[in-house]
Amino acid sequence: MWNIPNLLTLFRLLLIPVFIYCFYSGLEHARFWSALVFCLAAVTDALDGYLARRLQQSTPFGAFLDPVADKVMVATALVLIAADIHNLWAVVPAIIIISREIFISALREWMAGLGKRANVAVSNLGKYKTIAQMLALIGLIWQPQLPLFAWFTPAGWILLYIATILTVWSMYEYLRAAWADLAAN
Repeated sequence: MWNIPNLLTLFRLLLIPVFIYCFYSGLEHARFWSALVFCLAAVTDALDGYLARRLQQSTPFGAFLDPVADKVMVATALVLIAADIHNLWAVVPAIIIISREIFISALREWMAGLGKRANVAVSNLGKYKTIAQMLALIGLIWQPQLPLFAWFTPAGWILLYIATILTVWSMYEYLRAAWADLAAN
């Protein structure tokens, strides 16, 4: 249980309060620091899965905890951004993305109970969605005022909507894969 990939996942969970603190701290460049912490969490998300496969250290605990850490970090960032920006353009994607994560987690749990979890395993589409979400959230958390980096915020908005489209699309694909089992029960 206490291998490098699992420790990275636990570290990502521990970064959540640090991320929230940086976001609301009022420190100089607080948004930069919170974006940096979120970026570090995103890197650990990619790194822990890679290392688990590479070092052959995949565990049931890691398989459980990794998606939890990912979803909690993303949901936290979406809530902070929606609360900070407080307009429909931020709130609606946040609701769609968070709702989809809850729905798909429940679907996977239900399919696992049927012994068919592999039917709704993580797909490449889900991985692209995650990448788009992480990059979008970094841009929207930071919102740099420096002219050189001013494009981060508009890129964040575009990526947020791409991530939202990928979110809905991947949910459709998971539902389609599980539909025969859903309809039969």
